[in-house]
Amino acid sequence: MLKNLLLKTKELGDNAMQLLGVTIAAINITRDLVPIDLAKGILGTVANILIIAQSVIKNQSDFQVIVDKCETIREILERATKHATDNDLRGYLGHALSQLNKSVNRINSEVASKKEQGFWQRLLSVTSDHDRIAGWEKDLDRVIPLFSAEMLIGLTIGMNTQTLGLKGNGNGNIKRYRPPVPPSRPSMFYGREDLIAELTNLVINDEHIALIGFGGMGKSSLAKAIINEPLAIEKFADRRFFVTYDGLDPSTITFETFTTRFAETLGIELAGADPMRQISTFLRSATTLIVLDNAETFEEASGSSALGEIPPAIADIANIPGVILVLTSRSRRNAPNMRWITKDIPPLDLSSAQAAFFQIYQHASCSEAGEDIWDLLKELEFHPLSINLLANAAQQNSWSPAMLLKRWNNWHSKVLDPSKGKLQSLPDTMRLSLSSPSMQDLGEDGRCVLTIIAFLPQGLNDTLASDLLPSLPQVDIICDVLCRQSLVYRQDSFIKLLAPIRHYVRDSLQTLDSTCLQEICAFYYRIVNCCSEEHDRYAETITSDHLNIEHVVAFNLAHVPDVTEETYDICWQFLWCLQKHLPRPTILTPVIFKITENSSTWGPKACCLQYLGALYATLTQLTEGMKTFKTAEALYLTVDDHENVAHYVVQCADIYRCQGRFIQSQHVLEGFQHTDLWKSFSKTFKSYVLYFLDKARIYTLTTFIDELFVKSTEDRDWGLPSKIWHWRAKFYYGGDIVQAITHLEDILLQCPSTGDLFARRDILEGLAQIAFCEDRLSNAMDILHKLVEMFEGQYSDGVLWYTVQKAIVASKQGNHDLARELIHKASEPFQFFALCNARAFLHRSYGAALIELAAGEYIKAASQFTATIEGCNMQGNLHAKAFNIHGLGEVAFVQGDFVLAAQHFAEMRSLCAEMGVPPCHLYSCLPFHALSNRFEGWGLFLEGRSSFMNLT
Repeated sequence: MLKNLLLKTKELGDNAMQLLGVTIAAINITRDLVPIDLAKGILGTVANILIIAQSVIKNQSDFQVIVDKCETIREILERATKHATDNDLRGYLGHALSQLNKSVNRINSEVASKKEQGFWQRLLSVTSDHDRIAGWEKDLDRVIPLFSAEMLIGLTIGMNTQTLGLKGNGNGNIKRYRPPVPPSRPSMFYGREDLIAELTNLVINDEHIALIGFGGMGKSSLAKAIINEPLAIEKFADRRFFVTYDGLDPSTITFETFTTRFAETLGIELAGADPMRQISTFLRSATTLIVLDNAETFEEASGSSALGEIPPAIADIANIPGVILVLTSRSRRNAPNMRWITKDIPPLDLSSAQAAFFQIYQHASCSEAGEDIWDLLKELEFHPLSINLLANAAQQNSWSPAMLLKRWNNWHSKVLDPSKGKLQSLPDTMRLSLSSPSMQDLGEDGRCVLTIIAFLPQGLNDTLASDLLPSLPQVDIICDVLCRQSLVYRQDSFIKLLAPIRHYVRDSLQTLDSTCLQEICAFYYRIVNCCSEEHDRYAETITSDHLNIEHVVAFNLAHVPDVTEETYDICWQFLWCLQKHLPRPTILTPVIFKITENSSTWGPKACCLQYLGALYATLTQLTEGMKTFKTAEALYLTVDDHENVAHYVVQCADIYRCQGRFIQSQHVLEGFQHTDLWKSFSKTFKSYVLYFLDKARIYTLTTFIDELFVKSTEDRDWGLPSKIWHWRAKFYYGGDIVQAITHLEDILLQCPSTGDLFARRDILEGLAQIAFCEDRLSNAMDILHKLVEMFEGQYSDGVLWYTVQKAIVASKQGNHDLARELIHKASEPFQFFALCNARAFLHRSYGAALIELAAGEYIKAASQFTATIEGCNMQGNLHAKAFNIHGLGEVAFVQGDFVLAAQHFAEMRSLCAEMGVPPCHLYSCLPFHALSNRFEGWGLFLEGRSSFMNLT
């Protein structure tokens, strides 16, 4: 019957109305024959569209095209569903029918709604009908080829190839396939919200992305999160596929393996000799998102055919309109001839790392575990897999936080090897990377470079790699391969390893090659030997590679038997370089103190301690400096080096002075003059001792002002600074100001701008203090600005020091906002130095407190004074502590808390007695540190007046 109807259709030719009726009848017959309910519904909808059109549309000749399209749908549905069942709806037949159903329902709904509104009764104009029909035609033109293409992949529903017109499968039977459901979003997935949003936005805007990183960084988890984002689901619906190449051997993978795994995930079974044509045909049928997971497996394929065919195939797939690729890989060897947006996957942040750890580890809460666990997570550099492994090991073994730390300190990367499998073991994921064909091609040199990078705490300087390792001429190429494999990463001109990888390499790979170690030592030793005070290329290398050089020196001192004299020399020279170019604490401290003492090491050890103490003095870490100098002094005494003994007596005395322990400083130097050694010293050396003695006496006033710095004024070396400080001392204690200014300015004329920098500093600082005390604030500001300019580019602590004093002057001028801005500016460029330099920190912190006090912000001021006092206690700095306690006392006094104020002032008076400073002269030598005259509490307390009479 259906066959007769079709013949009748051909006979009717252009008789549109009769053709329409025949087509409707044919569709209804086919609807009764097809075995799939969804197909029956589609055919019924198509028939309904034509029935409505048959009765009402005016320009029916234009509807000929729609009739033809509906007939095409009927024919395809008849063929496609002939041998299908409802079970096949779970595969691509179901998807294709769903897409077609949406389109015909949309047209039917529009036709029906317009009919209900009386649209047809208004006898549409030819133009209106034509436009409307053209729109429907375009809609069906889009969906029919897609539907037809999906039916062409009718292999998926178990039809024989003759039915679909596909030749080449002789047995006529093809295995039915159901496409896998995309993996769900990982349940334990922390942080990354911004990254997921960024990557999802790229995907829905049709960008191909490559997620690159070492194993365990969370690339696969990130890809799973992306395909489950609502925006991705909305755009791609059930056309989201996750193709994983995990578990395949790169050395044996073929193009067939690649395409078969790809097709299996799409839910199709390949047939014939052109698999890419079949895959492409399917992908063209609808917008599709595909994740290629563990792409390094085929990117590293060593088979020539795979290397030649896979990359172009990926590029072809990526060029199909509507197909978006997300690739995860350890390798950077991504398919060429296409545009990838490459994203290096970063580690977790601290809060996400903690959340991931404590979600698994239940034996202690985050607050109970303390900072030790946080530090351990930082040591892992927040590597997601390592955190997961560490937490599981601790949880499964019921380790307390203390036990976990002990296990980590003893075992390191072995803690991260609880079981087998790529996702459960750091060693296994490392072995997978190391066994890749690219790594195998490097041979032992690849592993050798890895051990070198792991040995150096900063990693390998990329620019200096060939200079450091001349025996490895291919080192640059090796580093490129390691980087492509995500075993290393480049950062700030260094090639680095993530902490878990570094621990694995140190624990499990070969020991460091002795030839390479000797080459590294030779290069760094040569740099240290050539370094001077100039900021030249040698100083730049010291600054850039300082942690590596420090580590090499420490390693040689601690682990190399029979340390050579050269190593000791390099040690003290490197400490000198740090002091001049990058003052900071050093890990060499315990190593130097542990040097075995015997007759051959007393001198070298003392020399190393000498420069270590000088470094601590620069940092004003005075407690550490004192300990170092005293140890050096004892060693120099052992080897009868009396001049160095005397030098460290003076250094220790000056540390006492810097801490505000003026009496102790004075007693040390006065007592030294009565030793047997004193007579043996030169006049210059005695002037050196007397100069520092008077630097203590200027605070204690235990000698007449006119006598301060007089005995050393005639010395060639110490005469100039002695003259400067003599006139500053006279000003501090009421001397003739005009006379002091005149002498200081005369001395300044004798110091050319290219002369003694520190002599010019002392003169200008004295002149600035005089201007400040005389309320010539603009003049004081100008002089301080000269001091800042003088130190810029040379001594960052000097810039910080005088910028803070400029802020104090601005505050006295009433410009508190400018003062705060200057305080902020003072430390902004020098945060690392200010952190390490206790003197700089205390000075800036106290200056900030003074400014808030002057501005009337008493709560802020008190908080700042309190914080500074904590720093003073750590460094044993009595002088600075007295200033800050005074500030707290004045805040309490202004707020009417006279009891608290009296307590603070009493503590101040006790500190003055301990220092040996007359309470009324606490600020005499440091006028910039003095509080504004409007704060009278301290003065009234000393006089026993007013509110303090009954309290004291």
